[in-house]
Amino acid sequence: MTQKFRIAIIGSGPSGLYAADSLLKQTTHTSVDIFDRLPTPYGLLRTGVAPDHQKLKSVENYFEKIFIKHDSNLNFFGNVTIGRDISIETLKQFYHAIIFAYGSEGVNKLNIPGENLKNCHSAREFIGWYNGHPDYQNQTFNLNASEVGIIGIGNVAVDVARILAKTEQELASSDITQSALNKLKNSNIKNIHMFVRRGPVQAKCTNLELQELAHLNDCQIHLNQNDFKLSTSDLAELNDPSNRKAQKNLKVFEDILKTPKQTKSKNLYIHFFHISNKLEGSEHINKIYLNQSKLMGDPFNQTLTKTEHVKKYPCQLLFRSIGYKGKPLENVPFDVNKGVIPNIKGRVIDKHQKPILGLYTAGWIKRGPQGVIGTNKPCSNETVMQIVEDLDKLPECPKPKIEDIETHIKTLNIQVVRFKDWLEINKKEKLAGQKAGKPREKFTTVADLLSAIN
Repeated sequence: MTQKFRIAIIGSGPSGLYAADSLLKQTTHTSVDIFDRLPTPYGLLRTGVAPDHQKLKSVENYFEKIFIKHDSNLNFFGNVTIGRDISIETLKQFYHAIIFAYGSEGVNKLNIPGENLKNCHSAREFIGWYNGHPDYQNQTFNLNASEVGIIGIGNVAVDVARILAKTEQELASSDITQSALNKLKNSNIKNIHMFVRRGPVQAKCTNLELQELAHLNDCQIHLNQNDFKLSTSDLAELNDPSNRKAQKNLKVFEDILKTPKQTKSKNLYIHFFHISNKLEGSEHINKIYLNQSKLMGDPFNQTLTKTEHVKKYPCQLLFRSIGYKGKPLENVPFDVNKGVIPNIKGRVIDKHQKPILGLYTAGWIKRGPQGVIGTNKPCSNETVMQIVEDLDKLPECPKPKIEDIETHIKTLNIQVVRFKDWLEINKKEKLAGQKAGKPREKFTTVADLLSAIN
């Protein structure tokens, strides 16, 4: 009888699901169990992608089909936290191999004076809050602030700016939570400031995100013409044929500069060449100080230098959007500096750079928080290729039946969410959304999610 290989995947976001699909396509005697600490699958597709980006969220239909297509060999165990409910050592008893695909749940800090003042948040907190992530529903944000700052200009920073700037009507057809929408529509925000370390040529966001900012109903975008006096190195970067993103972005910026300004309820200012210096306030933030910066050096290798020129802006609410980083799991190698699980093409390696047979990684926790949802597919495929090569060498699995892990989970005294349960939650959210004229109305606490299951 041909041996059946049992693979566990930690994390049900895009990288985990792409890995599961690839594994089950490339092998004939494999079953995959996906674990997630939340009761819901799909990771940042559900709780990270902006609620007004419904076309991107439609990838959920593709992921649902993965579960349906591999119904007999693919299982979902939601509301199970690996490392707390089940240790890695225990998990090894039930699987020949484990793929870590749990993303980057940590955030980078500014490491400047005043960062611990109240009303200074990570963008992740705000995004999780308005997207209905259970971890962030008790967060409070000072939406009475008139002056808001955002550090960064990646897609995440632009999402934050756009959600703050949009009217209730612009957000009504999204799947933003009703609780968040109610608070945002009553906000006192007048001016939103995006502070960017480098120049417009180096902006990390996409042109599509910028175009959305340029077409907000009741928010005027402002740029400083002086920021677009490009250096020789900037021009070389911009004219490089491979740098299409910069070329597209600059076209959007130039269109904004040429468009006559209108008087609107809100203003969005993008300040290039600003490095955070310190935050000021007695208990709550009320000012931000930044050094003006400059770039020097060869194209694509320019060094960022801060000048002695300091600028001060009023700021009663600040979001830092300067990158995510992974968190370690007990008994799993971890690179603290890079915030990833050390690996070679997805094979987890020990401190001697030797692969640990049976341990693999995919997605952001493998390569760092880079790329878009689709970037995870080739990343996961690369990892799966290593597993396929290693199949005949994988460690023995003492308890290889699906019933073994199911029996163990029953002893944990937790309510496990299976994929059929998720479909029930999904159906109820969509029904509630239809009544409100939106794609869905999310359950935003673990208790409510679990209660939605009959």
